[in-house]
Amino acid sequence: MHTWIMYDIVNDRARTRIAKYCKQAGLYRVQYSVFLGTISTEEKDVLELQITQEIDEETDKVYIFPMGPSAMRQTVCLGQALDKKLVTDQVKALFF
Repeated sequence: MHTWIMYDIVNDRARTRIAKYCKQAGLYRVQYSVFLGTISTEEKDVLELQITQEIDEETDKVYIFPMGPSAMRQTVCLGQALDKKLVTDQVKALFF
């Protein structure tokens, strides 16, 4: 499933660890606090648990948006929204 993860994390160390978890899951960084990629439901669940353990629920914000192929095809990216050198696989095929 195609998945967007967006976050606003106050603590630098937690933010760095969450970015590392996203990369380890095979997601691509498309902006500083935005990741996109194709992961399984199980991988999404593991990532959600990892993120939950890092965040402060009183101050931090995390959004996980799983999307099917039809919704992804309707996604609009303007300007330099995605770096073609960083984003590959099925995700790249949806945009380029």
